[in-house]
This record gives sequence, C-alpha cells and structure tokens, in this order.
Amino acid sequence: MFRFGDPACLYLLALLPVLAAFYVYSNYRRRKRIRKYGDPALLRQLMPDVSVHRMHLKFWLTFAAIALIIFVLARPQFGAKMETVKRSGIETVIALDISNSMLAEDVVPSRLEKSKRLVGKLVESFTNDKVGMIVFAGQAFTQLPITSDYVSAKMFLDAIDPSLIASQGTDIGGAIQLAMKSFTPKEEVGRAIIIITDGENHEGGAEEAARAAAEKGMQVFVLGVGSPEGSPIPLSNRGNDFRKDREGNVIVTRLNEQMCQQIARAGKGMYIRVDNSNSAQRILQGEIDKLAKADVETTVYTEFDEQFMVVAWIALVLLVLEVLILERKNPLFKNVRLFSDKK
Repeated sequence: MFRFGDPACLYLLALLPVLAAFYVYSNYRRRKRIRKYGDPALLRQLMPDVSVHRMHLKFWLTFAAIALIIFVLARPQFGAKMETVKRSGIETVIALDISNSMLAEDVVPSRLEKSKRLVGKLVESFTNDKVGMIVFAGQAFTQLPITSDYVSAKMFLDAIDPSLIASQGTDIGGAIQLAMKSFTPKEEVGRAIIIITDGENHEGGAEEAARAAAEKGMQVFVLGVGSPEGSPIPLSNRGNDFRKDREGNVIVTRLNEQMCQQIARAGKGMYIRVDNSNSAQRILQGEIDKLAKADVETTVYTEFDEQFMVVAWIALVLLVLEVLILERKNPLFKNVRLFSDKK
C-alpha cells in the first residue's frame, strides 16, 4: 500500500503551473526585446555560441527537480504488509430508526438529524473500538458491518435517509435481533446495542429480543428522540405542509417513553431521552466507557517504509545536470570540430 506521510505538502504542486507560465512569459518578453535590436536570424549568426535549447533544458530539469522535492517533503511511504493487531476496546452496534416520524422537528433540526449528529460524535470518541450500523423502519437492514474504520462509518452515517427503506413502521425487535448477529464471535469483549428511536408504530417483540440480547452479555441502550407532546411530520424541508391521515387530519407523532424504558430495562441497559441539549451524548458516553474492554483484533497495514531517499537522489541528479549543462555551446566541442575541418 502506498501513502504520503505529510500529504498536505502536495498542495505545493499548485505552484508548478505558475512557475511554468512565468517562464513562458519571460521567454516571450526576451524574444520581443531581441527583435528590437535586429533580425533574429542575423543575431543568431552573430552569437553562434548561444543555445536556446540548452536554456530550455536547464529550466525543465530544475522544474522536474522542484516537483520531486515537493514529493520528498510529502514523505512517500510503502506499506510492506497487512497485519492483524490487538487493541483494547469494545464493540457497539447502533440501530437507527429512519421511519417517516423521525422527520418531526420537535428536536432541532429534526429527530433524525439530531440522532445522526449524536452518532457522529460518539464515533469520533472511539479509539480502539469497533462499530456497526443498522437502519430500521418496517424492516431492519445492516448499513455498515462492524468495523474499526471510523471514516467509513461517518460516510455511511451521512448517507442515511428515510428513503433507504420503503416499508414504514418501527421494527425495534427485528433491529435488535439483527444487531445480535452483527458482533464478532469474541465473547469477553464488552458489547452494546444502541437503539435510537421515537418508539412510534411498535411492531412487537422488542422486549423479548432485548432480553435475549442481555442473556448473551449484550447491553441494550435505548435513546428516545422527540417529545411526549409530539410534533407534525413535514412532507418536505420547506413550507408548512405536513403528513395527514385518511380523514385529512395532520398526523402528530409522539415519543413513546414508556415503551423505550421497558425495552432498556429488559436489555439491562439504560433509557436516555434525547432533547435539544447535549446531555444524552454525555450520559451515553459515560455508560459506554463502563463496558469491559478486551483485546479486539483489527487488520491494519504495517511497516510503512520511508521512500523519500530514492526521490531525493533523483532530484539531486537533475540539479547536478542542470549545473553541468551550460547555456552556451561547449567551446571544447567547437575546437574539436574546427580541428576536424582542417584535416
């Protein structure tokens, strides 16, 4: 695997087109000044030792050397092999409700967006832990298999939207059962299932699934998003158009705190209310930190060798060539040619 130790230095490559443009412009100005003195063809005969080609060659050698020096500053590296390393951490599977009721705005900017921001901060706090993501509505699907690749986790999180699942509902039981299958076989590691939902349209079987998870050493935390008073569900991000029932009445979605508490109790975890403050993030982080950490196997690239020396030697050779090449034709070769003509 190839990478750069300091990739920010590659931004210096943007200076190279500017340097090339300045050189082309300088040549244009030089030719313009020469024309003021007389005919260029005549001037070339009067100055036979001057070599324009050598001047161009010297510049492009310097240009290439500068480019290589920038690569040296960026520290090119090669990974020799992939290696499985052990790190002390936990495993967490996050199941996020993406039913239409999560679009309600009783939590700013919406229940779903608030949940995604909370998950994003939680992932940022992980170091040697593993995380997986599940989305659910009427059905549950794995969005991201359990991994220690936090960059991918953030990318998959950003892509979560209610349109990912067509069937509406809130199948919390199905989400917990799928989460139970998502962990690695390692049993002594701390495991947490985090359900983020408003509890609307409960499909049944959630308490039984949470109890089964607890029996296998998996704690079930339930984050209730929304307010018990409820809020209408917007049809779009703009305007005051809301979802209505068959009779034309605006649908109001309410947080079912009682059901969320029952699931958390069955899963030997904790129920946490998510409101417009950041208290839920702090409470959840504190509970996650209490979980037993164990050695988690992670596959990583190791033995990244610095390869800048090779590039540096090439740049040095180019600079030496630039110094050795004279802008004027070599007089030694000229004398040899004259001696040959006399013969």
